[in-house]
Amino acid sequence: MSSTRRGFLAAAGAAAAQPTVHGDDHKHDHGHDHQVMPSDPTLRVEALESLLVEKGVVDRAALDALVDTYEHKIGPRNGARVVARAWTDPAYKQRLLTDATSAIAELGYVGSQGENMVVLENTAKVHNLVVCTLCSCYPWPVLGLPPVWYKSAPYRSRSVIDPRGVLREFGTSVAEDVEVRVWDSTADVRYLVLPERPAGTENLSEVELAALVTRDAMIGVAKVVPPKQGGHA
Repeated sequence: MSSTRRGFLAAAGAAAAQPTVHGDDHKHDHGHDHQVMPSDPTLRVEALESLLVEKGVVDRAALDALVDTYEHKIGPRNGARVVARAWTDPAYKQRLLTDATSAIAELGYVGSQGENMVVLENTAKVHNLVVCTLCSCYPWPVLGLPPVWYKSAPYRSRSVIDPRGVLREFGTSVAEDVEVRVWDSTADVRYLVLPERPAGTENLSEVELAALVTRDAMIGVAKVVPPKQGGHA
């Protein structure tokens, strides 16, 4: 099973594997055996998926396609449109930085995990990096599903301890005179990074600019790069 699909089903798998809690006087003498779910979360997710596929509830290939769409296409494309609009519309950018939730809703992006948004602007002197140290809080309406590495323990811990080292591992170089700010997402607030607009993109349309913006740039582990000379966005 792919890691992305495992992430998509992790919450459901964990919930399904939880035993039912009964009162102290309840006796387990129903005359039949109880099914024991694997203790490891990954195994529980695999067991749940296998059961759903076996019962014909889901199709494995369709599930993989759905997860890939939300993780790499629909979700991040929403955020990219927000960024491109901010780059080309100063009034919108100001609204976005003042009240991100409302400004994002102007473009139709609302819903669970995006009820209280804050947008962080990268500048020549400040680079923002987003993490969730406790779990994997993530702005689904604008970024889709969180990538596997975002949920990993190494990223969650090292982003706070050594953010510049983490950025280097992603291939992102930040000058020493640039302040790196680390923001910890919670159940109450989700963050979206507004990357710096790359030089040489002054003549690009909003649609072309959006095509340059990546999910990683909106988390803060990458920068937006201009299109190759002579190429198109």
